[in-house]
Amino acid sequence: MDTTLPSGTTKRRIELRLARPLLTWFARPTVTIDGVGHPAQWGTGTWAVADDGDTVVGVYLYNRAWRFGSATATVGDAEVLEYRAGVLPLGAGRLAVPRS
Repeated sequence: MDTTLPSGTTKRRIELRLARPLLTWFARPTVTIDGVGHPAQWGTGTWAVADDGDTVVGVYLYNRAWRFGSATATVGDAEVLEYRAGVLPLGAGRLAVPRS
């Protein structure tokens, strides 16, 4: 049987920038890494991902009434991703490598 590695053993991390939209309607972001959801805060943070291979990273916003602004991206060699929600609290958001 495989044993799990202790926390903090992942060497590969990505930077995720969560830009707060003008109208959030009290929404909070959630980050998903390979389908596992993690609560997040607005701003810049780092997230541990698998050391090898591609990882699917997603972000969505939720409030007490509904879920919106969902976006996903596959992380290969990217080290920085930026999330932007739509102008209105409807539809999809964007998760991509920021332009320099």
